[in-house]
Amino acid sequence: MLKEGDIISVDCGAILNGFHGDAARTFPVGEVSTEARKLIQVTKESFFKGAEKAVMGNRLTDISSAIQQYAEAFGYSMVRDYVGHGIGQKMHEDPEVPNFGRPNRGPKLVKGMVLAIEPMVNLGDYHVKVMPNDWTVVTVDGSLSCHYENTVAITENGPEILTLV
Repeated sequence: MLKEGDIISVDCGAILNGFHGDAARTFPVGEVSTEARKLIQVTKESFFKGAEKAVMGNRLTDISSAIQQYAEAFGYSMVRDYVGHGIGQKMHEDPEVPNFGRPNRGPKLVKGMVLAIEPMVNLGDYHVKVMPNDWTVVTVDGSLSCHYENTVAITENGPEILTLV
């Protein structure tokens, strides 16, 4: 049950003309702590740090590393059990897009690739568990966790965020 001071992540998908889009946001429930507001802001900013690396010729983990470095600079941890993904005519396609890792690894980014980049950042430890309803995911240590996602196309002119509202 949600209560004042919680934060909740909502992950939504859509299909338009046979192609999928995916986006997630984290929202405060009523008045939240300064710590929770900062976690939401840093998670969003970490997405944009990663998206800056979504350019032709870079490697996939250039995105991952940028996300991780930014969020961990604030003392946060990155969820490792869930990752971003390729997206197109299916919601989940290759390649997987982790939110952590060393740069300059994985496939080269090429024009036309579309990725769902989705940092999941924890205030405490990175371990998560699925609740008995087989849907809700929470941190093992009970710390706050935040999620921010957009669908990003790799273009000749740099990354194009397709789900930014």
